[in-house]
Amino acid sequence: MSSTTAGMVCGHHHLYSALARGMPAPPAVPTRFGEILEQIWWRLDAALDLDMLRASARLGAVEALMCGTTAIVDHHESPSAIEGSLDVIAEACAEVGVRVVCAYGVTDRHGADGARRGLAENERFLRAGGRGMVGVHAAFTCTDATLEAAAGLARDLGVGVHVHVAEGPEDASAGERLERLAHDDWLLVHCVGLDRDLPGTIAHNPRSNMNNAVGYAAPARRANRVVLGTDGIGADMLEEVRLAYVAHRASDVTASPETAWSWLEAGWALVPEARDDVVTWSYDHVDSPWHVAFTPGIRAVRVVSGDGEVLLDDGRPTRVDLAEVRAHAAEQSARLHARL
Repeated sequence: MSSTTAGMVCGHHHLYSALARGMPAPPAVPTRFGEILEQIWWRLDAALDLDMLRASARLGAVEALMCGTTAIVDHHESPSAIEGSLDVIAEACAEVGVRVVCAYGVTDRHGADGARRGLAENERFLRAGGRGMVGVHAAFTCTDATLEAAAGLARDLGVGVHVHVAEGPEDASAGERLERLAHDDWLLVHCVGLDRDLPGTIAHNPRSNMNNAVGYAAPARRANRVVLGTDGIGADMLEEVRLAYVAHRASDVTASPETAWSWLEAGWALVPEARDDVVTWSYDHVDSPWHVAFTPGIRAVRVVSGDGEVLLDDGRPTRVDLAEVRAHAAEQSARLHARL
């Protein structure tokens, strides 16, 4: 028995994180969110080069496709390899057949020149016809001038800003700092500790929030459109629906999986073409939120793009050699981990 749906959309991803699995342990065990960033993710992103990024993006895109996810809204940072990084991600996803919306996460963590180069990468990619948004890491790692420059660039180019907002206590002032800049076309990621309403779409990432022990974002209490993301922990959106439902239910015993499913469906507003893709699943009730919420192990067995191309057949990608993608990722992962 099987059923079909449109292609899933991951509303917030970090494709550069695919090579993080098995990375060396940090110098000390992080005990708070800021230490997780400093000792794990900021060490990893600084070690990336373009070869590693290509391997990571291809692996992430293949794994997304194998989970029935045909579109990814990505947020990227590689401070040692900024120029051209968004092209590498876009080309890697196109090679696999997965749509991607790119953004480079501007930050002042590496000084004013690093912020300038990040803005320039966003502008270069978008002006060349790339599909994307202007990325900002988070308000707490940016000066007011950088936030204003990113918001202004986005307005000039007619796109939104993709930014982490109040994910942990380090970014508690994000609402105040972004209030006069944010617009309806912004993608606000996490919003766990957001202390006021901001315009834009909220990207809810329940697994990541639990993994980082930052608390529950309670997106259902906000009036914003809510989409589901993974924050770089794969792109299995049915699994993210289950986690979103359980997290919601843990805070409200009256919660229904239909709410989490509505967040998944809202992702189509970010990448409307994914609606035209057809995913055939290994289970016959994938159109029922109640079935999905309590049925683990549902897999995509076939994906056909909107133009009729078979991208996944019998659970395997058709455009690329899965073994080669994994071997390349393993090779580049070893290089990355050696740097760490």
